[in-house]
Amino acid sequence: MMQNIHIFKSPQELANTFAVQMMAWINDLPGNSFHLAISGGKTPDLLFEVLANEYADSILWQHTHFWWVDERMVSPDDPESNFGNAYKLLFSKINIPKENIHRVKGEYEARTEALSYSKQIGKLVPLSNGWPRFDLILLGMGDDGHTASIFPDQMYLLHSECICDVAIYPRDGLYRVTLTGRVITNALKICFLVTGSNKANRMSELSNNQEKASLLPAAHIHPVNGNLFWYVDQSSLGGQDD
Repeated sequence: MMQNIHIFKSPQELANTFAVQMMAWINDLPGNSFHLAISGGKTPDLLFEVLANEYADSILWQHTHFWWVDERMVSPDDPESNFGNAYKLLFSKINIPKENIHRVKGEYEARTEALSYSKQIGKLVPLSNGWPRFDLILLGMGDDGHTASIFPDQMYLLHSECICDVAIYPRDGLYRVTLTGRVITNALKICFLVTGSNKANRMSELSNNQEKASLLPAAHIHPVNGNLFWYVDQSSLGGQDD
């Protein structure tokens, strides 16, 4: 079931390798805006650190636009803010125009911000098949099989007619704004970055158990007219990190 899978000994090796690949993809669009949607989590944190250390002064940031796959409805200085974390680890350390960073305003009301962010995306990200088409979307996967903020009890978000919609985190009932399935699957490239032994059961289901996989939002991310890649570490497949 899983194709285009790249396996690494450790999360750090994954981050190092993926950083090189990501910058190469951005470089393939010289002179054009590259629209990239990022996620929160431990693996993206490692990626952000690599990018800040190795590519702080890259000219490629001048035409790279950062968007968010999802965001918690908290202020940007809250420790739970995906934007706040990315700013601390990456944006504060690289040479990027402020107007290239398009954050979800987590301090606003969720439904209002979902509509506002949808309008921003619709205005700036090129359309294909009637939907915005990001050049690259980075996804994680939770130990419950969720991706973006599309949770197993909110699978309808995979088919929402909105660009962004409101999700509720099942464990605390707090609101989030998330890209919907139709936007995610419309991207030119979609990359799952998955690390950690707590993901091993879900990864096994994705590969070996179609019935159980059907209950996992991550299993329903099938590109409409693009490419899907999995970047994973050995522990997420049930192996041991070195």
